[in-house]
Amino acid sequence: MKQAAITAVGGNVPNYVLTNQELEKMVDTTDEWIISRTGIKERRILREPGKATSDMAAAAVLQLCEKRGINPSEIDLLICATVTGDLVFPATANIICDKIGAKKAWSYDIGAACSGFIYSLVTGAQFIKTGSYQKVVVVGADKMSAILDYQDRSTCVIFGDGAGAVLLEPTEEEVGIKDFILRSDGAGMQHLHMKAGGSLMPPSHETIDKRLHYVYQEGQAVFKHAVYNMAEVSADIMRRNNLKAEDIAYLVSHQANKRIIEATATRMGLGPEKVLMNIERYGNTTGGTLPLLMWDYEKLFKKGDNLVLSAFGGGFTWGSVWLKWAYNSK
Repeated sequence: MKQAAITAVGGNVPNYVLTNQELEKMVDTTDEWIISRTGIKERRILREPGKATSDMAAAAVLQLCEKRGINPSEIDLLICATVTGDLVFPATANIICDKIGAKKAWSYDIGAACSGFIYSLVTGAQFIKTGSYQKVVVVGADKMSAILDYQDRSTCVIFGDGAGAVLLEPTEEEVGIKDFILRSDGAGMQHLHMKAGGSLMPPSHETIDKRLHYVYQEGQAVFKHAVYNMAEVSADIMRRNNLKAEDIAYLVSHQANKRIIEATATRMGLGPEKVLMNIERYGNTTGGTLPLLMWDYEKLFKKGDNLVLSAFGGGFTWGSVWLKWAYNSK
């Protein structure tokens, strides 16, 4: 049976670096406080006028195509995981396809917050496994700065902007996406959401005046659920596939908080040498964290390496993916 394998990775982050020292001038916080609680030292912010999530995503996909030696017109399907789409509609995936010239592809968005990329990766893999398509691009991209209140120190220190993308292609080798566990619990909505802008509370002068169009997060509740659920689902996927700690090359974890990542690794029995992190440079880019990790660390991966991808996000949504890396990076 054909498997869906990642055959190329692309990434893009804005040039502007927002440091903790700059944030100290904007809200009541300190560099020491941010690092000790999150592990973040800086994050990238898309500041150019007229630029949106699709611009970062398009750059990541074009890079991916160049690395793989394909033309965007060869892409069959493009799925974009985002909660900061360019517009309410059409889908940001549609806009990305237009910007890169993917004329053959159909496309759509998946909104699962920080778990959006693994939801999209698993969804895209099914189109490969059934034989429906040969080239599926999965994008994770968010311009979180567009929905952050830079007067709210509990959220503005956490998030950054960025995009990553992977290409899925069929293979009959013993590589690719081997198993996945995906979960969700809508009861978690109360702890992490954006209050206004949807059909429940459409935009109005009142919602704007009350600053309701920004990320709202109850940090302690989210932390508690994330630590437990992300760790459990990552351990579960190892257990049901008889994988031991020594079998895992790397944990590719959502970059929300250094302590959550470390708790997940501990639950899996992994030492720090197997835990990939770039949270100190990018912060939490929501849908972008996992593909950006693979983009940053691609040269470490060897064909056949066992990777466990793990994420937790608003919704609540969470899950884990076990995959075998499909190629040796040049």
